[in-house]
Amino acid sequence: MLRKTLMTIGVLTVAAGTAIAQETTGSAGAGRVEVTAAPIGGLFFMPSSSDAEPKFRNYGLGGTVAGNINRWVGIEGDVAFAIGMRQDVTFNGALLSDQKTPNMLTYSGNVIVNPWGSDRRVVPYLAGGAGALTMFNAADVENLGVTSNETYFTSNIGGGVRWFASSNWGLRGDYRLIMIKSKDEAPVFFGQENRKGHRIAGSIVFTY
Repeated sequence: MLRKTLMTIGVLTVAAGTAIAQETTGSAGAGRVEVTAAPIGGLFFMPSSSDAEPKFRNYGLGGTVAGNINRWVGIEGDVAFAIGMRQDVTFNGALLSDQKTPNMLTYSGNVIVNPWGSDRRVVPYLAGGAGALTMFNAADVENLGVTSNETYFTSNIGGGVRWFASSNWGLRGDYRLIMIKSKDEAPVFFGQENRKGHRIAGSIVFTY
């Protein structure tokens, strides 16, 4: 699913670049402020480099607030909640069936770059920034060694496409590669090694 989603985002980005090359600026496009609500998404973790920490996935939802400094550059605040899901997880050499994964909260400050400008109906963009990820303890994840809340430093890079139906609202598809810095006191399940997560999100954009 992740591979197909990334391929779709790539195709949309290429198509958007072709479209805007022929597009003239109209009334649609980003305003000074953009607010997004993302009801659809996911956060996918691959195994750690030693395979000691397992792969798993969480359902994602969240939102952003961005201020556009000009048509080329904006500053974004991003918050996303990654809800733990029941799934099969291989951990400590054993297969855990129907195992709940920990809930997580990611939050970051990012720079958004619009290579062709944001005053268009179709706006591809690049993004990058830094922030943190908090993994929450709960009774149904204590068997994974998650017995307290843990917070990790993160950085992210990615991009996506915004499509504006009018001067007030539109849709957005977003991808981020989230890089999580390890720490020694982390549980064995997650965070003793540097980790990478792939986050995808579909959003509604409101712009003013």
